[in-house]
This record gives sequence, C-alpha cells and structure tokens, in this order.
Amino acid sequence: MSDASSLAADAGESRYRTILRLALPIMGGMASQNVMNLVDTAMVGSQGDAALAAVGLSSFANFMAQAFIMGLSVGVQAMAARRLGEGRHTETAIPLNGGLLLAVALGLPVSALLFILAPSFYPFLNDDPKVIAEGVPYLQARLCAIAAVGMNFSFRGYFNGVNLSKIYMRSLLVMHATNLTLNFLLIYGHLGFPQLGATGAGVGTAIATYVGSLTYIAMGFRYARTGGFLHGLPDKATLTTMLRLSVPSGISQLFFAAGLTTLFWIVGRVGTTELAAANVIINVMLVALLPGIGLGIAAASLVGQALGRKDVDDAARWGWEVSRVAVAVLAVLGLPMLLFPAPLLGIFIDDPATIAVGTWPLRAVGASIAIDGIAQVLQASMLGAGDSRRIMIVNIGLQWCLFLPIAYLVGPILGQGLLGVWLVQVGYRILHATLMASFWRRRAWAEIKV
Repeated sequence: MSDASSLAADAGESRYRTILRLALPIMGGMASQNVMNLVDTAMVGSQGDAALAAVGLSSFANFMAQAFIMGLSVGVQAMAARRLGEGRHTETAIPLNGGLLLAVALGLPVSALLFILAPSFYPFLNDDPKVIAEGVPYLQARLCAIAAVGMNFSFRGYFNGVNLSKIYMRSLLVMHATNLTLNFLLIYGHLGFPQLGATGAGVGTAIATYVGSLTYIAMGFRYARTGGFLHGLPDKATLTTMLRLSVPSGISQLFFAAGLTTLFWIVGRVGTTELAAANVIINVMLVALLPGIGLGIAAASLVGQALGRKDVDDAARWGWEVSRVAVAVLAVLGLPMLLFPAPLLGIFIDDPATIAVGTWPLRAVGASIAIDGIAQVLQASMLGAGDSRRIMIVNIGLQWCLFLPIAYLVGPILGQGLLGVWLVQVGYRILHATLMASFWRRRAWAEIKV
C-alpha cells in the first residue's frame, strides 16, 4: 500500500472511530430507552389485551402532545454544534438556556389543559370501553410530564451538540432505572404500594421523567457552566434563529406523532387484537430503529461542527459515512425480527391469536428496517445543518398525503388487515429514504445560516 493510500485508510478509520465515539453513548442511551419500553410493554401485557392496546394508543397520543416541545432539541443542538465549530465555546449553552425557558413556559399550561380534556377526546381515538377505562388515567399521568420532556430534550440537544453524548447516556440510565423500579412497584402493588395496573406505568414514567430533568440540571452545572449555562438568555437574534430551527421541527414532530396516533386509530378499526399486536410490533421495531436515530443525532453534531468550520465537503462526507454505519447496524438488528418473529412477539403477548396476527408484519419490518438507517441519518444531518423547514414539508406530505390515506384504504376498507397496513408503511419508508438521499446529494442545506 502506498503512503498516500495508508494515510487515507488511517483517516477513514479515524472518522469511523469519531462516529462510534459520539454515537455509541447515544445508541446506548436509546437502547436503554427501548429496553424500558419493552419492559413496560411486557409488564402491562400481563394485564390483558385491553391494557396493552390502551397503553400503546395512549403512548402515541402522549407523544403527539409532547411532539412540538420536543422540537426544541433541534434548535439547541444545531446552534450549539455550530458555535463549537466556530470556536465560540463560551456561547454554546446560551441556546440551551432559551430551550429550558420555552419548555417550562409552554409545557406547564399545555399539560394542565390536556389533562382536563383527556376524558373528552380519548373516545375519539378508540371506542372500546375497556380500552378507554385503561387508557384515560394512563394518558393523564403521562401528560403531567410535558415540561420535563421539553427540558430533557433541550439538554439532549446541547450535550450531543458539544460532543458530550456520554452525559446524555448517564442521565437516561438514571431515568430508566427509576422508571423500571416505579413500574414494578405501582403496576403490581409490591412493597405496600397501591396496585394501579396500567395507570401505575403512566405514573412511574412521569415521575421518572422529572427525575431525569433534575439529573440533567446537575450535569449542566458540572459540565456546561463554561458554555454559559444559566448565565444569561439568548439575545433577540439568537432566540429568533433558535425558533426558526425549532418550530418547523416541532410542527413536523407534532404531525408525525398525530400520524402515529392516526395509524393506531386505523389499526383499531381493524380490531383490538390487531391494535395490541401493533403496539408490540412498534416497540420491538424501536429496539432496532432508535440506534439509527442515535447515529443520526451524532451525524447532526458532526455536520453542524463541520459547517461551523466552513467545510461543506466534510459535512457532506459525515452524512454519507454515518448512513453506511446505520445501514449495517440496522440490518443486523433486523435479522431476529425477520427470522424469529413469533418467539419475539411471544415475549410480550400471551394470546396465540394475537401472535399470529403480528408475525408477518414484524417479519416485514425486519426485512426492510435497514433502509430506515439512510432516512434517519440524512434527515438528522439536514436538521443539524438547519434545514428543518424542508424536512417538515417532506415529512408531513409523505405521511398525511400518501401513507395514512393508503393505509386506511388497504386496512379497514379493503380488509387486508395489519399486514396490508404494514406493507404500505414499508413502501412509505423506502420512499422517504430515497428523498432524503436526493436532498443530501444536492447540498441546498449548506447555504443555511445558523
């Protein structure tokens, strides 16, 4: 091998080490989040199909309620990464301060309003009385933590943006350990605690979310004070830029979450058994998918920092290189779903009929999930570059104008069941990945100022 080739190989190896150094803690934290979701599902699954369906539907309704405020992380991360790349180290945490203020100012009144309205709107999501009885109190408990979710996502954006992803992982591990303990106590009534069933899972998760916020604040004082943590609010220009980046992402998240809730409504029209199976399929799918999202978060930081250095070519390379890693990781994680779907479902579902309904949809997920690695990484890379408006338009258009109408036609109307709905979703995800790759190649994102 020539000296030049050797240097190129070393540089490539170093770049992949950089990707893994940033992404592995994020992936570890997200893996812990997935494990906790699966543990919650397994615990609640012992309460029957109605409880399992209620928790699944309520979780996505809660995601819809939190989605807008979760978009704060995009603005915080993009700006923190760009400031780090520009060498403005003492200003990296100023966007975080603004994100925390907005999280509290928006989250608390929204929580109160939706808590009051939950019993009125829940029957529109599902008309099964058993699902309603289990779902409303679970949802109300989760809604109490919207402000904490906004704070946690702002911290996540900051720590990932300045290459401190290990802090993000530590905080998640504390939060999920708390969640697991409280669920064990409150679902089953162990050690003298009240036996609350599915509602106990909601209460445990809400409390654990606030524990996560306190952990993040402690970490902020330790690791972010030199970046300006709680030293001042953003000026008007910085706040305007942060809102310009965060609002489209928040709207996109809101419509995505509403779309997932609508998907559950569509599946609920097929049947409660299908709804219970769909809840488990999505949670199992996230075990494989969220590492791809974690790699995307790392890519967003690397892209933002490269653009801060005015190196567009380097930013473009990061997007493609992280995408390759994501495809490889998700392909491996999809194999168990493809090869052993029934045993996987059997971990969470007792009813053989429900397992049978979910087997082929889960197999379809396993066969196609690697393609999502391209979409997740390049979408996050564009967000890291500040191209949140384009992402919003594409995501809303694909989901609401294409996927959901076709899923409703194929599932409830044409009677193709859960498998038909999931095959439509596979096609939708392939198209999404194709569009993200096309946008990344054109490099219009490189012209955006942050």
